[in-house]
Amino acid sequence: MSNSAVQGRRSAVLRRSLSKTIPTAVRGKGVYLWDTDGKQYLDFAGSAAVNFIGHGVGEIAAAMAAQAAELEFVHSGQFTTPVAEAYAEELLKFAGEPFRGGAVFFSCGGSEAIETALKLARQYQVEVGQAKRYQIVSRQQSYHGSTLGALAVSGNRRRREIYLPMVREFAHVSAPYCYRCAYDCKNCANQYAAEVERAIEATEGQAAAFIAEPVSGATLGAAVPPEDYLQQVAEICRRHNVLLIADEVMTGIGRTGRNFAVEHWGVAPDILVTAKGLSSGYAPLGAVIASQKIVEAIVAGSQSFTHGFTYNAHPVALAAGRAVLKRILEAELVQAADSGREGTAAVTLQQLLRALGDLRVVGDIRGIGLLWGIELVSDKASKQPFAPGLNFAGKVASAALRRDLLVYPVQGCADGLEGDHLLLAPPAIVTEDQINWAVQELRAAVEEAMDGY
Repeated sequence: MSNSAVQGRRSAVLRRSLSKTIPTAVRGKGVYLWDTDGKQYLDFAGSAAVNFIGHGVGEIAAAMAAQAAELEFVHSGQFTTPVAEAYAEELLKFAGEPFRGGAVFFSCGGSEAIETALKLARQYQVEVGQAKRYQIVSRQQSYHGSTLGALAVSGNRRRREIYLPMVREFAHVSAPYCYRCAYDCKNCANQYAAEVERAIEATEGQAAAFIAEPVSGATLGAAVPPEDYLQQVAEICRRHNVLLIADEVMTGIGRTGRNFAVEHWGVAPDILVTAKGLSSGYAPLGAVIASQKIVEAIVAGSQSFTHGFTYNAHPVALAAGRAVLKRILEAELVQAADSGREGTAAVTLQQLLRALGDLRVVGDIRGIGLLWGIELVSDKASKQPFAPGLNFAGKVASAALRRDLLVYPVQGCADGLEGDHLLLAPPAIVTEDQINWAVQELRAAVEEAMDGY
């Protein structure tokens, strides 16, 4: 059915937006997607920072089909599977030395994985005799998922506001955001870290964990923390017997040029959460990687994790994830995403995006690896955001779509309601020519949105 036919009637699908029409995608290959009218789009956002290896990789589909033909599903409370055991070992190795002797819990996506991590942190504290510890300290201007538990630790005002009466909330501290630094970039790593310590101390011994994105995802648009911030936070958590949970749903599995983003700062979290690039979108999949300390506490205590989902550790999804990891390693895609390594896609992306800084509405260009944000402002000198009702990021994204370019528009980076930015996260296989074309079209899209403003 063509796009026009679909758009001519109301869809039976309860979509995210009921006020706009969207294309119907039918095929993907490499960095491109095609709709029912045969229109080709360059996926410059990696489908919301999900696709890392490229679309249409036949070996991933083959691995899924082979697993489905052999065993499509068993309940993880009754059976384990060869694919689960092998993939968990491979992920622990990929996560590195801090997770030697640890274990992996597989979920169906990032929100489920965050829920799992929050419960695991609470259970750990109970197992070690700290039952009074249940509070989870988190950051403002963060996003950890759409379930109620994940929303409780998120700071994205737009996505959580109407659900607040249903949410149990704890302390939120400031997120490092260099473009709009709360401390004017004066000793700010220490200042932001001190907020974490004060929030933990204010719980009077009831804090179980602190959760943070090493590099901010959709809400702040690839905001990289100041040097030494994460190291200080890790030390503060250790000193107060509070677990550190790293949310690497968006930044993990190579996206920033390291296996996991925390490696840029030499930080070893107690619990690491990942999804998105874990399966590169080929199947719904998330994972919680727990350190040996966490696992041994349960083994020495109740010997049972009081949590689970019907479809966690689904064999077909795990086959997809395992094949994706193999592809990443064999094709050296983590290296391709390294913006500190000459000749990589990440270096090309960084250099070409920086050139957009001459546009009068581009306030900031920030990021690392293959995860970048472009903040759009109405006045560069004052950093004044556009009025929220204008939805300037959405206008740019619509103009880009007409040019066959897909970007990820987000609002609220300045204060939760005001502030527009674009998130860019192309697959690691993107070429220099494709990046050059995409940045040229993005420039044209911004200029179109600027017309009349």
